[in-house]
Amino acid sequence: MAALSIQTRAGRLRAADLRQALGPALTRLPWLMRIFFENALRTGSMEADSLRETFFAWLKHGRSDVELPFHPARLLMHDTTCVPALVDIAAMRDAVAEAGGDPSMLKPVLPVDVSVDHSVAVDWYGRPGAREFNMQREMERNEERYRLMKWATNALPGVRVHPPGTGIMHTMNLEQLATVVTVQDVNGERWAIPDTLIGTDSHTPMINGIGVLAWGVGGLEAESVFFGMPVMLRLPDVIGVHLTGTFRPGVMSTDLALAVTHLLRVHQVSGEFVEFFGDGVSALSCGDRAVIANMAPEYGASSGYFPIDRQTIRYLRETGRSEQQCEIVESVARAQGLWFNPDVQPRYTRVLQLDLSTLSPIVAGPRRPQDRLPLHKARQALADASGRTLEQPEGDIPDGAVAIAAITSCTNTSDPKLLIAAGLIARKARQFGLKPPHWVKTSLAPGSPAAERLLKRAGLLDDLEAVGFNIVGFGCTTCIGNSGPLHPDMDLAVSSGAVTAAILSGNRNFPGRVHAKLEYGFLASPPLVIAFSLVGRVVEDIARQEFGHAPDGRPILLKDLWPSEEEIAAVLGASACSTDFADAFADAERSDAWKELAAPESVLFPWDEHSTYIRRPPFASQQMRSRLGKYSASPLVVLGDDMTTDHISPAGQIDPSSYAGHHLIESGDPANNLNVYAARRGNWQAMVRGLFDNRTAHNLLLDQTSASTTIHWPSGETGPIWEIAQKYQSEGRSVVIVAGERYGAGSSRDWAAKGVALLGVRAVLARSFERIHRSNLINMGVLPIRLPDDAHPQSLAIGPDTIFMIDAAKLSPRCTLTVTMEDPSGPRNLDCSAAIETDLELQVLRAGGMIPLIIARSLTSRAVEPGFSMHPLAP
Repeated sequence: MAALSIQTRAGRLRAADLRQALGPALTRLPWLMRIFFENALRTGSMEADSLRETFFAWLKHGRSDVELPFHPARLLMHDTTCVPALVDIAAMRDAVAEAGGDPSMLKPVLPVDVSVDHSVAVDWYGRPGAREFNMQREMERNEERYRLMKWATNALPGVRVHPPGTGIMHTMNLEQLATVVTVQDVNGERWAIPDTLIGTDSHTPMINGIGVLAWGVGGLEAESVFFGMPVMLRLPDVIGVHLTGTFRPGVMSTDLALAVTHLLRVHQVSGEFVEFFGDGVSALSCGDRAVIANMAPEYGASSGYFPIDRQTIRYLRETGRSEQQCEIVESVARAQGLWFNPDVQPRYTRVLQLDLSTLSPIVAGPRRPQDRLPLHKARQALADASGRTLEQPEGDIPDGAVAIAAITSCTNTSDPKLLIAAGLIARKARQFGLKPPHWVKTSLAPGSPAAERLLKRAGLLDDLEAVGFNIVGFGCTTCIGNSGPLHPDMDLAVSSGAVTAAILSGNRNFPGRVHAKLEYGFLASPPLVIAFSLVGRVVEDIARQEFGHAPDGRPILLKDLWPSEEEIAAVLGASACSTDFADAFADAERSDAWKELAAPESVLFPWDEHSTYIRRPPFASQQMRSRLGKYSASPLVVLGDDMTTDHISPAGQIDPSSYAGHHLIESGDPANNLNVYAARRGNWQAMVRGLFDNRTAHNLLLDQTSASTTIHWPSGETGPIWEIAQKYQSEGRSVVIVAGERYGAGSSRDWAAKGVALLGVRAVLARSFERIHRSNLINMGVLPIRLPDDAHPQSLAIGPDTIFMIDAAKLSPRCTLTVTMEDPSGPRNLDCSAAIETDLELQVLRAGGMIPLIIARSLTSRAVEPGFSMHPLAP
């Protein structure tokens, strides 16, 4: 491999010479494809000539069926994906030890950073001390899970856990962890390599906003990378989004992110990588870009990549990176051809156009992130979704009331401009004496502790607190369903049938996600969240709504509260300090509560048979067998479109009256402190009982009955899906799940696949799958099968007596697969396809899942190749 020699103030660096390897073709490749090429060239994943020919062929056709091993430089996890992964790893170590192997072999071969951000809930809000109280409750509720995480830092070298309060993983990655270019010593030489990673969260692409190639994967795939296996993917299709123009006054990066989400979903993006190019890119700050990149899963993409340019270097300086690091990034990116040129249009699989000057402030909802709405159509959309005319009922809380108003999530709190804009609206509202109605639950949960320093220095934190937006924690909170209890009056109104909604600056608004009792939600920029909270309801047009009256009697409108671009820039310029980021992070890392938490130091994890949080899972075993083969199966549950991972495996509060709630109470847990499903992901017995516990998930086998209930055929018995699945298993009968479009959209949570596997499901037949969930199913040994275009669960008229005859004995990636559906009316053949992308995925299915494959390889000394993923040079 030819290498560059790059002189920097840090000394001379070596780097892969991409120009020499590809010649003029380099500038025709999308920038993210150049990083894929660099990774494969440097690590020797493919013979050099074959590698070049593969990329030349991609340039000719815009796509490829060639499989490419990718070796990320690091791995990022958070607590609710880390804990189930650690439970798997602890169980795998037991399985290896029981088989006579060395359990210590199972250890990471690349750096692993873990954030603790998904467990803090909004118990207190709108009052002083809310953050401290919520963090204290977090530690009390999750002490057992956190002990497991601390065990990992002792037992698994290379795992680094960042304690509660250090921020949300994606913001932490932006501000602290990402290097953009990493320097490593190899054989006495210093090599510069692009910073790359995968993360166990679907919003991992947020880091694409500063030129770092990354995407989200399920926890099971992350476990394989943890132990040295590469990420195998088909050389991706790349959609280029050509950005032109600049924002009009009043438009925020949130509005662009929601517009992009709508645009790409209209064009049916599903798993492709997305890259932004054109003059409009240069007009966006890295804060803007990170918001757009964050929502890649919402627009169906694996990435939302922005190449490295001057804005990247500016962001690195603003967040306190050294001048030496900034110089290395720019020098290496320019030398390798990774530096962005707005005048170049590379070859893309497809190109879409978006003019920034056409955008206006919008919201999205009330059920999906891609359903963008002009401000004056939000109330009608809520009425249409609920099937009701929104009128004032008896009592104080009107139809259309805002139940929750939350500035939450890394998506829109990592861009300081958005926080400053929200603070300025709060300041003007305070000056006018405006406050939200009592029923609105308000909260501010920034992605970084540095945000508090910025808002304090700007004098805006007092203004935000004055209108109820006290900081409730530095974590995901409302965005992932940890919104805590509603105001009692609102809770009563919701229970009485009032139509209400959440307004949040998050990234998802699926029914029941934000709060189990709330079916509707709107995504909006932080300043719009405050505006809606002040009115307290979803109004006809927030832009024309009267918020109150000024002292001179004139009505107060949104334009009187909305800050100008000049105001935002002036406050930000006077308040930003580059040292805040490292200092605030270091302060949070010095958590006394975390230091005082005792944890085991043994190689094997000491299981507690009485625990209701951490249980050894049955699937982490050598005894798992392949689910492939030729068989007949009954439908266990039949679902419609948009069954997200929130529907399949909820994350929010566990209801004491639910099936999972009864199990936990019978196991000794208090009914008033069952915590959230996300915190129970280390306990398979609780999680299987929570499957499909979402009031908007319906089982079409039982005429819209909750999907958590199903029917056994031929007995006709109905009951909880876990009990019916066990009945089928005891009879030795196979079952499948049938679903519609976009099955498994949303979060990366692998429990949506783990739970399905524990139900004994051999295959899921769906019109389409979201990328990460498809991968998770395969990694649990469950075959995903795509139904043909003319076959939908509702049109197929599937009944409990329907039998699916499937021959999955001989498969290949993306092969056709004839499924015969037989019922009393006779047989029908469905021309399906196996949703398998690579030979490695087929190997995983044949092994019964990723975990049995890892165990088997460890016992034959092939699980781990030390340094494999990190070594920057091909052997």
